[in-house]
Amino acid sequence: MNSRKKSVRAAVAAEKKAAVKKEKPAYRMVTLVYEGIPGRQVFAAGTFNGWKPEKAMRDKDNNGIYRCQIKLVPGEYQYKFVVDGNWCLDAANPNFTPNEFGTLNSILVVDGK
Repeated sequence: MNSRKKSVRAAVAAEKKAAVKKEKPAYRMVTLVYEGIPGRQVFAAGTFNGWKPEKAMRDKDNNGIYRCQIKLVPGEYQYKFVVDGNWCLDAANPNFTPNEFGTLNSILVVDGK
């Protein structure tokens, strides 16, 4: 193979690699907060994790304020808190939408800026 073909292929490969880098989403760290009673098991579940209550929230000061951080791409997400097995709306968030079960989901909007 001549050097011109090699340099063209190298340039095309570099362009593809640069395009893939540009397409990577800009993640944002989001903190969810649930205020309740100390000693509970609290999880966050929503469209960001397939509605699986696996994202544990921690009450570091044992004062009933549970927090977790989630790395998300900009967009709109629906979520709920799961407290001792009970699904709860985020009472501190005025943004919500009806769901298919006849209850409400909280809405989280992650800004792209």
